[in-house]
Amino acid sequence: MTVLVAYVPTPEGDAAFTAGLAEAARRRERLVVLNTPREGAPVSAEMAAPDAVRAMGERAAADDVAVEVRQDAHAGDLADEVVRVAEAVDASVIVIGLRRRSPVGKLIMGSAAQRILLDADRPVLAVKP
Repeated sequence: MTVLVAYVPTPEGDAAFTAGLAEAARRRERLVVLNTPREGAPVSAEMAAPDAVRAMGERAAADDVAVEVRQDAHAGDLADEVVRVAEAVDASVIVIGLRRRSPVGKLIMGSAAQRILLDADRPVLAVKP
């Protein structure tokens, strides 16, 4: 089985990676980090820099956890992509980072995290930085 982390290079993404790494070590499972930009975006702030990817690999190796970082672009909704990849890798848990949002902000903007929590057919660990 696998621990899947939905990662963006933010404090919330870093918290998700840290929690996912700890969960993978505890469960003795491999770790898949999904860092996926929207298809067709010429530049994406959601894409982790090569140094950050290397640092994740080093942290995982230090904890004796096998890690795979997936950075293929996705089309459509991010929440759908996370749920799809979770099924494809047979994830035992999905780890996501949450940011603070007001109730009105959630109503107007929607939330990828909320969609993942509602749509996933497996446990979701939601963490804050």
